[in-house]
Amino acid sequence: QVQLVESGGGLVQPGGSLRLSCAASGFTLDSHAIAWFRQAPGKEREGVSCINYSTYYADSVKGRFTISRDNAKNTVYLQMNSLKSEDTAVYSCAAIRRQLFSGSIWRSAGRYVYWGQGTQVTVSS
Repeated sequence: QVQLVESGGGLVQPGGSLRLSCAASGFTLDSHAIAWFRQAPGKEREGVSCINYSTYYADSVKGRFTISRDNAKNTVYLQMNSLKSEDTAVYSCAAIRRQLFSGSIWRSAGRYVYWGQGTQVTVSS
């Protein structure tokens, strides 16, 4: 059974850090590009970051977030530092086969085949 499971969300104060994990089962993450998306209440889903052979970041998170992968653990991580209240959202990871990926489409949620259920990140004092 193909599955992506996110973890690591929670409540953190502004300026704090969290590390999200996206663990895959039923397929090999290394053969896929993996992206993180987020959706805040009342807002559209937006691409946050993506990792293929290169990494991609939304302007709003550049310099604060870092995406990485551990192929041995079949897991992709999103390290989030200097968190702001506007980072509050449900974060989901998604996968697309490398052969179907290009850097120009990394923000296009509809192109991704596998999705996790999401994890809540709340940044508040």
